[in-house]
Amino acid sequence: MTTTESATDDYQVRVLSGGDRADAVRAASALRAGDVSARYEVAALALSVAVVAPELVVEVYDGLTEGWLGMAPDGPAVTGAAQPGTVSDQLWDGLWALVFDPDAGRDPALITVRTAALTEFLSPEFHERVADMALRYPGVAEAAADGIPPRFTLDELAVCPRDSLGGSMHAFVVDNGFDLEVLDRDSLGLQELPPPLDYCNVRILQCHDIWHLVAGHATSGLHEVSVSGFQMAQFGHQYSSMFLGMLLTKMAFTQPPEITTFTLDTILTGYRHGRESPPLLGVEWESLWALPIPEIRDRLGVVAYDSPYPAWILEEMQGQEPRQA
Repeated sequence: MTTTESATDDYQVRVLSGGDRADAVRAASALRAGDVSARYEVAALALSVAVVAPELVVEVYDGLTEGWLGMAPDGPAVTGAAQPGTVSDQLWDGLWALVFDPDAGRDPALITVRTAALTEFLSPEFHERVADMALRYPGVAEAAADGIPPRFTLDELAVCPRDSLGGSMHAFVVDNGFDLEVLDRDSLGLQELPPPLDYCNVRILQCHDIWHLVAGHATSGLHEVSVSGFQMAQFGHQYSSMFLGMLLTKMAFTQPPEITTFTLDTILTGYRHGRESPPLLGVEWESLWALPIPEIRDRLGVVAYDSPYPAWILEEMQGQEPRQA
């Protein structure tokens, strides 16, 4: 057995063992104090709540936030009883392929697609547990009761004032050549998920860029990480949990310790922002298209994200131009 195989086998055992809030506080505090080996424990806890114990997402991330940032988020209690779990060989194989792929991560959109594809290796029983936890978040049951939302159209956005939410969305999509939904809902089979996950996952595909705009997370590579923390905090978004668990694992195994520091700062400030913001999943954005974003923030009680780093720092380091937003 190679050194890498031994390390990954040990790590898989850590992930399956998981941990609670106290473990998360302890691991994050140790890493903050300079124990670089603690980054593996932090990453394992994040991956564990993504693929083994979704009931502990809030408990673990609140603990990581407390240990890393010095104070737990001020958010509603969301708890559940964790159950023993297993991880399929296909999921492990796909995860390690991403972790050790030197090209993975250069394009945030591509790594999101590859991470989302790994969820096909999660069992139906696991999805039921994620669904049960989603219903424990404020506003989710009420939002999902309206059923799968119809698609937005560029025509409805085109008539909105340029400085409005609808106008900003239209310009962002058209100027950058993007689609109105981040990923194709039909190809992902989202409507086959148990409720309310069918609704939640379709709605967040629709509203991902809206949340960027209203919550103040830029459309940069760095803020794709922070907004993933935000989404996960808002309703336990499982794709975001998978992405962040994979990302922290990749940082622990392939990057210098200071990159984990940079990544945790971004994830956990985004997560804290989501926990301390009002629930956005059930907002009827269609009725707000014509309003300016600052007015929408005032109406909803949303404070724009305070990023610990310049939003476009990754693009600047790579000599890329920021996207139009």
